[in-house]
Amino acid sequence: MSETFHIISDGSCDLPLELVKEKNITVVPFYVSFDEEHYYKENVEIGIRDFYQMMVDKKGVYPKSSMPSIQDYEEAFRPFAEAGTPVICICITTKFSGSMQSALNARELILEKYPQAQITVIDATINTVLQGQYVLEAAELRDHGVSYQDAITRLETIKSTGRIFFTVGNMEYLKHGGRIGKVAALAGGALDIRPIITLKQGEIFPSGIDRGRKRTLKKVMNLLLDYLRESSLGIDCYSIAVGYGYDIEEGAAFRDQALATLHDKGYVINQIPVYQIGATIGVHTGPYPLGFGIIEKGIHS
Repeated sequence: MSETFHIISDGSCDLPLELVKEKNITVVPFYVSFDEEHYYKENVEIGIRDFYQMMVDKKGVYPKSSMPSIQDYEEAFRPFAEAGTPVICICITTKFSGSMQSALNARELILEKYPQAQITVIDATINTVLQGQYVLEAAELRDHGVSYQDAITRLETIKSTGRIFFTVGNMEYLKHGGRIGKVAALAGGALDIRPIITLKQGEIFPSGIDRGRKRTLKKVMNLLLDYLRESSLGIDCYSIAVGYGYDIEEGAAFRDQALATLHDKGYVINQIPVYQIGATIGVHTGPYPLGFGIIEKGIHS
């Protein structure tokens, strides 16, 4: 059966390659560099595990990411324009990257040659694992037969519900990447202080500080619980995922702990997927980000 519309996202969505293939999603990769001269396509020319291994092995070296080019998006859009298949393209928050502008420019070039092409570019206002969840909700809408325009309307409605609650191994990469802002002011120069951070509507906000991994992760868990308590919807109306960096075992353990805590609090949930945070955000967080992404589902069961 031909799809009613196709979903494209930039590499910030951090979805596993197997899942992208299974869900028939096109990903336009970001680029990453460790020397500002040689840039590699993420998940094409450099794997995420290799990226993190280089960060761990080369302390004091700060990698940089670069957005997809107009040509990258043009090449992604063209086959669907030729086939007459409408496209929804979901891009990382514009407050973090110019990826969406590349997509919009590519859209204009495609429309010059294919005036009937339908390409809608959406500012996700979110990123990384949360963006991936959002992209998967778009796939659910498509696979349940929701029309192109109705899917766009629903996606625009639910994106404001997206939150990331997370912490990092230390403040070093946030400081170097200039993503620290109010978080640095809150933490000051205290030794071994680690931030707890909320991302919503494209910006990061300080949500506390503490010492040590266990204490900060407990606060991350409490932020998720607070969000669920304040919601008028049940937990089954949300997509929740864990995002981790270098350490998959820590990510899986945190997921198991979260499931146990949620059950103790009376929330019925059987599974939380665990996804690796990619290079686009990893260059700013360092090798040890860990936390939750949560967003309202496109279709409530």
